[in-house]
Amino acid sequence: MKITTFICLVLFHLISFGQETQVSTSYNPHHLFSPIFYNSTGTISRAASGEPNVGYWQNKADYKIDVSFDDITNIISGVVIISYKNNSPHPLPFLWLQLDQNLFSKNSKGMAKLPLDNRSRYGDPNSVFNGGYTIKNVQLNGNKAEYIIDDTRMQIRLSQPVKPGGDIATIKIDYAFTLPEYGADRCGILKTKNGNIYSVAQWYPRMCVFDDVEGWNTLPYLGAGEFYLEYGDFDFSITASSNMLIVAGGELQNANEVLSAKENERLNDARKSDKTVMIRNETDLKKTMTDASLKRTWKFKMNNARDVSWAASKAFLWDAARINLQDGKTSLAMSVYPVESAGKDAWSSSTEYIKSSIENYSRRWFVYPYPVAVNVASNVGGMEYPGITFCGSSSVNEDLWGVTDHEFGHTWFPMIVGSNERKYGWMDEGFNTFINSISATDFNKGEFNNGPVNMQQMAPYLFSNNTESIMNIPDAMQEANIGISLYYKPAYGLTILREQILGRDRFDYAFKEYIKRWAYKHPTPNDFFRTMENASGENLSWFWRGWFLENYTLDQSVTLVMNNNSDPIVTVANLNEMALPLIIGYETESHKKGTLKFPAEIWSNTAVFKLRIPVKEKLLNVTIDPEHVLPDVNISNNKWNAN
Repeated sequence: MKITTFICLVLFHLISFGQETQVSTSYNPHHLFSPIFYNSTGTISRAASGEPNVGYWQNKADYKIDVSFDDITNIISGVVIISYKNNSPHPLPFLWLQLDQNLFSKNSKGMAKLPLDNRSRYGDPNSVFNGGYTIKNVQLNGNKAEYIIDDTRMQIRLSQPVKPGGDIATIKIDYAFTLPEYGADRCGILKTKNGNIYSVAQWYPRMCVFDDVEGWNTLPYLGAGEFYLEYGDFDFSITASSNMLIVAGGELQNANEVLSAKENERLNDARKSDKTVMIRNETDLKKTMTDASLKRTWKFKMNNARDVSWAASKAFLWDAARINLQDGKTSLAMSVYPVESAGKDAWSSSTEYIKSSIENYSRRWFVYPYPVAVNVASNVGGMEYPGITFCGSSSVNEDLWGVTDHEFGHTWFPMIVGSNERKYGWMDEGFNTFINSISATDFNKGEFNNGPVNMQQMAPYLFSNNTESIMNIPDAMQEANIGISLYYKPAYGLTILREQILGRDRFDYAFKEYIKRWAYKHPTPNDFFRTMENASGENLSWFWRGWFLENYTLDQSVTLVMNNNSDPIVTVANLNEMALPLIIGYETESHKKGTLKFPAEIWSNTAVFKLRIPVKEKLLNVTIDPEHVLPDVNISNNKWNAN
């Protein structure tokens, strides 16, 4: 190109851009579409393509846990033995563990930050409960260990480092704690007419994650931020009163010792049945009210999991059915609930919901990995653990379906894809809420599907003056914003990406690739962003920046219509910081209707875009986003009428 021609083109561009910027807009295409997005290139452990690299490593924590549960004092006590394997290339002169129950100590950081003016989901500062772990003895490799406890964390200081490349440290801890009646919506005690239901979680000291991103991840447990855990194998046993039925997110090892012959027979029938089989009914319940002074030990195993939890009660009704998985594999859906929660419109349908949910997610994304899937009627509104969930005992119909589907959806995020919930809550809650939206259309021909979301109606909630960026740490968010910023906004963002930007085929392929790459590993946000881009073939940095990192809003406006008899021209302006595809609906004087769609890249170098409507007559009206699939915060400027 000759230099004179180039200069003329530049001058023409400047003149044109000057004319376009006469529209009052806060949109800056150079900012949104800047090529500088990722703050690092690939590393030996994490490739630039978003996949684990040749040098990826991850430590492992195996647990052997033996506890006793006293249902008079609500005290859980026993011993945990942790075999911690250092697969990293670094010697470890100290080890960090999580003591999550210390949140319920009155002097914990989590209790200190609770608001005085209203009760939080995560606790009540005016509560008289003063819990937390009692640590009685700590040993390292058979010797007394030097350790400190600070809030919800314990540091063990070693005389000799755990060597890199596979060295194993064995930690033994004798401990006890009192189960809180309401444990920050993670665990608790539900009173029923036939006895209490105990939902037990965060019930043993757990290893913090040591990774290639931050080293030791030691953020305290404050209530809102959830968990970041290593994978390993679990061998655990619970001794309790013999009138208790205990269920866990693991496979029962001694059914012949703890169940009656009839219960065992029914349990085996359920393993072969697509219909729900009642294992313990109300008549059986009355027969199990045995002498509480007798004890019984329940033994469970769970492999390649990041956590285990359990529930116990003498008030449980119990039913189950087979879950059909790929390649002839099966699992077992089970529900336990009190008599008060029974009923076709209530918990008697829970097992059906579990079965449908897990079979669907297994077909769509990744095969369910656990031997059981247990739903527990609880005073916990909804909380997930590998193979077991706690859901509200009063939930019925669509509400019960929704909470069951959501909590078991967490199997995929973060149980299989082990992201850091403590820092990036959207990587489990948002991803899960997104797959829930698809599941709702699949279940029973859309029985509980309320149709597509009107994104224009949602926009004021997603982008109010008080909302916060998705990328904020959960504990740093206003509690009222957690539902929007961690659940709905990331879920809707993925829906827009799937439906309006990439299309279902490219999105689903890339999303499944992300799950496959990071199953039982620890991805970061960048690993997700890079995988989606590489597997779909699309540069999406502008979308990640506007939707996830920032809190940008969308306002597309019809600014001018040249209503010619042939090929009318419409001018549209992008007025706010966010850019998304442009969808234009139109109607002609003869009532011919049509829709045109333009990619978001039309905004890569301009705030004003002109388009030609391919008709040979005048227009009656023009509408931006006639199906309401984009979250435009100002719809008053979305429509032009000839009159």
